[in-house]
Amino acid sequence: MKLIAKWLLSAASLLLVAYVYSGVEVKSFTAALIAAFVIGLFNTVVRPVLVVLTLPVTLVTLGLFLFVINALMFWAAASVLDGFHVRGFAAALLGSLIYSVLGIVIESALERLFPKQ
Repeated sequence: MKLIAKWLLSAASLLLVAYVYSGVEVKSFTAALIAAFVIGLFNTVVRPVLVVLTLPVTLVTLGLFLFVINALMFWAAASVLDGFHVRGFAAALLGSLIYSVLGIVIESALERLFPKQ
């Protein structure tokens, strides 16, 4: 149940990102659902590989390169989907930052609604 709630809230937060920031476009809630799923899939499968491969750069930049990796995941998801569009890397960077902040808020709220027993 928590996973479905997180997926729905992530899709809603993606719509909020598109509403707040003009560099990100989402055509519909269905497109947002698919985009949230693809972003989650990329963050689960591709992101750990990129983090390991770019570990020296991440250490030199004191972790700031992780923002670039997040933006790349956001941009990659937009490039493979039709109803989700990001206008360039700068838009992906800002959009992924907003989306990440909303994700932290969602995760915090879900931890209160679904406490571990």
